[in-house]
Amino acid sequence: MKAAAFDYIKAQSVPEVLALMSKHGDDARLIAGGQTLLATLNMRLSEPQLLIDITQLAELKGIELSGEHLWVGALVTHTEIENSPLIEKYAPILGAAAPHIAHRAIRNLGTWGGSLVYGDPAAEWPACSLAVNATMVLRGLQGERRILATDFFVDLYTTALAPDEILMGTEIPLANIKQVFSFQELARRHGDYAIAGLAAVAQKTGLTLSACNFAFFSIATTPVLAKKAQALVNGQILSTELIATAVAMARSEIETMDDITNSAAAKTHLVGVLLERALKTMLAK
Repeated sequence: MKAAAFDYIKAQSVPEVLALMSKHGDDARLIAGGQTLLATLNMRLSEPQLLIDITQLAELKGIELSGEHLWVGALVTHTEIENSPLIEKYAPILGAAAPHIAHRAIRNLGTWGGSLVYGDPAAEWPACSLAVNATMVLRGLQGERRILATDFFVDLYTTALAPDEILMGTEIPLANIKQVFSFQELARRHGDYAIAGLAAVAQKTGLTLSACNFAFFSIATTPVLAKKAQALVNGQILSTELIATAVAMARSEIETMDDITNSAAAKTHLVGVLLERALKTMLAK
């Protein structure tokens, strides 16, 4: 199939984008990397009357230090994250996750912001944003607002981004020398959609983990934090017994869902498998 006819504008500024979105409403769509949008256009799952190309907007680009945070612009590509020295030093779990995203051609074009606002529960970046306590920076005609990643993902393919807002980028607290992480993903083949995945981050002192974030993806309608398991592990010596208890708690607290090839029961089992692997990995670091 081919996409339905649409108009196209290459925007030159954020105010221009916001004005066009306000004018055209639901008839307009933003396009950057286009790795998801183009497929939906060709299958006629989306039929906007106007595509607004935002690839020239410098404000949405770049990875840089900003005070106590790392700024990742919405237009930063997956490959740029994968290759960034700043990511490697201050948000290393993102660098570890990037190679799991699809294939090189898609990583070269697909963007950080595009993945976040699409809100695919099987995608790596939404879960990683939870794990690193990211803050989304949104801008609309009424000004700018910030929203925590924990409040951003609302439901299946639904985020807290308002129809007249654009995601500028994210602020990520800087990792310190005590931070440990583990990125785990299970898929049929490398580059396929994940059957289940986990982005885990913590602070480690000796055999004790604290400030734990265990963010699971591709198991429910949004990425999910295992809050009870996190609370159990926080501040405790990480023993074999504690790991087993945390695994059982994570399985019991997270409500998984079926997909077209895997049952909810299978995903619940994998929640425990991934958490056990992640805790053992972080313990060994």
